[in-house]
Amino acid sequence: MSDYTGSVVTATKTLKVKRSVRKQRDLARAADGWTECMARGLRILQASTLAKIPWLVHGFSTRPGGVSELQGEKVLNLGFAEWDSKENVLENRRRFQSALGADGLTLVTLRQIHSDVVRLLHAPLAEPCRGDASATNRASLLLAVQTADCVPILLVDPKKRAVAAVHAGWRGTLQRIVTKTIGTMHMQFGTKPADLLAAIGPSIGGCCYEVGTEVAVEFKSQFPNASDWFDELRTGDEPNPLQWLNMSPPGHQPPPKKVLLDLRKANCAQLLVAGLRPQNIIVSDLCTACRRDLLFSYRKEGAKTGRLMSVIGIKGSSLSSSPNES
Repeated sequence: MSDYTGSVVTATKTLKVKRSVRKQRDLARAADGWTECMARGLRILQASTLAKIPWLVHGFSTRPGGVSELQGEKVLNLGFAEWDSKENVLENRRRFQSALGADGLTLVTLRQIHSDVVRLLHAPLAEPCRGDASATNRASLLLAVQTADCVPILLVDPKKRAVAAVHAGWRGTLQRIVTKTIGTMHMQFGTKPADLLAAIGPSIGGCCYEVGTEVAVEFKSQFPNASDWFDELRTGDEPNPLQWLNMSPPGHQPPPKKVLLDLRKANCAQLLVAGLRPQNIIVSDLCTACRRDLLFSYRKEGAKTGRLMSVIGIKGSSLSSSPNES
């Protein structure tokens, strides 16, 4: 059963296990709404519901493969970094697109700034623009967001043939970036939230994502159900619930310094409030911090780590009307 709602589809929880067990786990995950595409040495995750749409291309990259070398292994780093060469990253991107069958689409990335800025695109960009979400109904554009712990969200309107890619860290989540992306799609393309399909890809889980109590206070001030997104800080064998959000007279427990935030749960809740049907939301349980054999984690590895990429695009010619540039 999902932690988010009774009918939201989630992937099976995974741990580091032997290869034979891992294979069984991957098959279980595929049956639970996710498939794993093996192509040219790369492992790409796809949401089954999105994969059934013939005019759509999408995928969530993983760590293995590629030409970049990190800690003695060849990895598919898809983000420009000081430790990696530009040539390696461009070759990794080429291989990733090729593995998806998206060679004919133009990759469009953003200069992500942990904001609520949504970019409406109708043509390739000469240079990446600032923002954390992009949307289009134009064919041949491959919208992309890069992550190494933050939440990647892909949205598709199968009726209006419109798509969006969202990067949601805690700041973007607090500012409701996924809700604002849906609003942009509604205004520009006539999208009805109930028609949308959403795939929330691998990200750091509520098991590992520690934030300061001041972050929890900010969320609590913005969302009435925010307490559901934070795990209690454990001290010894006794849980220390978020009682400090309602600080009262002497004898009250001292506030904890850190709490655990489940960004996936927070964004899933926002999708539901926006009007998406629970059965149209699929959520990966893969935690970037737990699964460093498969994914990159900035929290666990620091600056010298790679970047995952989540992409979505429309093949061929689009029948939709031209959007206005935002």
